[in-house]
Amino acid sequence: MTTASNFGHNAVRTYPIPSAVETMDAYSIKVTPPQSSPHWIQPFQARVAQINETSGNSIEHNTSVGVFDFSGPIEIAITYHHAPVRTGVVRPYSYGIRPQIINDTIQFSLQQPCNLVIQINDNIFDTLQLFMNPIETKVTRVNDPDVLYFGPGVNNGTAGITNGTLYVPSGKTVYVAGGGFLDAQVVFQNVSNSAIKGRGILAAKSSGAVLIESSSNITVEDVVILNPNGYAVTAGMSQGVNILGIRAFSSKGNGDGIDLFCCRDALIDGIFMRNSDDNIALYQHRWAYYGDSSNITVQNSALWADYAHPINVGTHGNTPHPEVMDGVTIRNIDILNHHEPQIGYQGCIAINAGDGNLIQNVHIEDIRVENFQLGQLINFRIMYNTKYNTSPGRGIRNVVVKDLIYEGNHASPSLLLGYDRQRPITNITFVNLQINGKIIDDNMEKPSWYSSADFVPLFANEHVHNLSFVSN
Repeated sequence: MTTASNFGHNAVRTYPIPSAVETMDAYSIKVTPPQSSPHWIQPFQARVAQINETSGNSIEHNTSVGVFDFSGPIEIAITYHHAPVRTGVVRPYSYGIRPQIINDTIQFSLQQPCNLVIQINDNIFDTLQLFMNPIETKVTRVNDPDVLYFGPGVNNGTAGITNGTLYVPSGKTVYVAGGGFLDAQVVFQNVSNSAIKGRGILAAKSSGAVLIESSSNITVEDVVILNPNGYAVTAGMSQGVNILGIRAFSSKGNGDGIDLFCCRDALIDGIFMRNSDDNIALYQHRWAYYGDSSNITVQNSALWADYAHPINVGTHGNTPHPEVMDGVTIRNIDILNHHEPQIGYQGCIAINAGDGNLIQNVHIEDIRVENFQLGQLINFRIMYNTKYNTSPGRGIRNVVVKDLIYEGNHASPSLLLGYDRQRPITNITFVNLQINGKIIDDNMEKPSWYSSADFVPLFANEHVHNLSFVSN
């Protein structure tokens, strides 16, 4: 049952774990508001994966997830049961949370909801993902004619699911309440002004979780997407897509997080993604999706890529009728991990133009990259990967990367690779690029025969023009 206390300035709300979800016993979570009794949060199971570099198979791991809502200050005490606690950290590190460790319990306080990863003894799989929401102030009514309501329990709702698919009409909102579990692919096709929202769990066991096609003004908000058999969210040829506050896990092959194809006016905001492929991929033509992309924003989020890229832009396109991606903003992002053994698929932030694509006017700002396991910090290239492309891209131009901070020692050299004289990379500016505390600037003190890029390190080939490093 849903539990709550002290509704007002200091409040905590918890939700039951649906019967379809396995619980986890690695962690005990106690949440205490000021001058109030504690609440115990029951963690549940998500699955994450690592690659077997010999066979290519996935090695799956259980990980723990805790979800609750609160307002006002709280104290959190988390006890780990699988081993003595030697070290305990709270990530993203940029939040500045330094827990107190007493025996096998780590303690810290919070003033507002956020998404955190609790990592014990440097174990990146037996982690606790702690997701917190503000208390809902707008009550969604079960009998609202514009709401397809799913309450606590498994598929406990007012809408029909056909062959594992829930089709959402125009003007309707699917609401999955806390404690609710929806096992279906939620599909928006040729509709407008529709949504899926709520504090419950969406788990499409036989497909991707959310599919948006040829639609407008679609919102996906707050739900936890738990190990779908495909992408967490796919949007193609759609305008006004808003993906807000969701959290998603995957462990299967091609387990991308959010993939946008040929979309305009899209906002991805306040999400947490831990996936077994690209966390976020912004693409042009593939399958039945056609058309240019424009005005796409990704912001205020945390990304953990167990495979592939945290952010991947480009790759797919339309060689016979080349397309343009114009106006991408990526800002205020914490990149928690990147692990990709294949050099051709590395890059915490990758802009890879293939299939005649032109990618232009990209602004990247306030990016904090933690000490990821394996890969590159940056990979911008005009690509012709014959596994996925039928031609090289046309170009990448007008990219600003501002206030990117990397603290770590595992990054391979970054790459900027134009293809030829007709397919270059032009006008790339790094502003306040900080590598392990050192600002990279063309006017920095260095031997005159050194390149600023050597201090990243970054290699740019002869088809990269107007590359600069500045500080302010």
